[in-house]
Amino acid sequence: MASKRDELGKNESTNYVNPQLDNHYLSNKNVICDDMVFYCFDVLHSHLHKQVSNLPKPTFPNNPFPLFVTWYIGREKRLRGCIGTFSPLHLHDGLKEYALTSAFQDTRFDPIGKEELPRLNCSVSLLTNFEPAESWKDWEIGKHGIRIEFSNERGHKRSATYLPEIASEQEWDHTMTIDSLLRKGGYKSAITNDFRNSLSVTRYQSEKLTRSFNDWQKFRFS
Repeated sequence: MASKRDELGKNESTNYVNPQLDNHYLSNKNVICDDMVFYCFDVLHSHLHKQVSNLPKPTFPNNPFPLFVTWYIGREKRLRGCIGTFSPLHLHDGLKEYALTSAFQDTRFDPIGKEELPRLNCSVSLLTNFEPAESWKDWEIGKHGIRIEFSNERGHKRSATYLPEIASEQEWDHTMTIDSLLRKGGYKSAITNDFRNSLSVTRYQSEKLTRSFNDWQKFRFS
């Protein structure tokens, strides 16, 4: 059984731009909806059963968002794949792309197989409210996700992110979270307070929704 720590390796697209989103649209709460998660199941199911021509058309709005799609398996919801992007994508194409990318291209796992479908859960996270943090401590645990950017020992630019739920799930404080992100990003030297102060930190929020394969079946076929 995988621990929550296994989920910390969430992948992200390396093609990053600071999102410039529709602020009027983001002012509406609860943008995320069941249809978005069920559409990810539609995409994966049709792909695995080679029925792409039968893929239902999405019925939710098509505004651009940075997003993550996460697959879990079993009652204990073990991580099965998670990949996302910080580049805003229109939701219809973005969810279609990352439903498959997270299912088949997360290098920590074998590709998801057809026989696993009935045991899957899917989460969609829409990332919102990006803003530069004034310092490496200028974010709230349980509310903000953070992305750090830094130069490693060889002077190469590196970045790493944790979604908003990670620090609180791991019961980390600010220092533990930042230091874990630096290790995730490949920084191997001693971490000093001066180095933490040199980081570029972006904080953001997210809307996340999780549904099961059984939920999807009831929605589509009841």
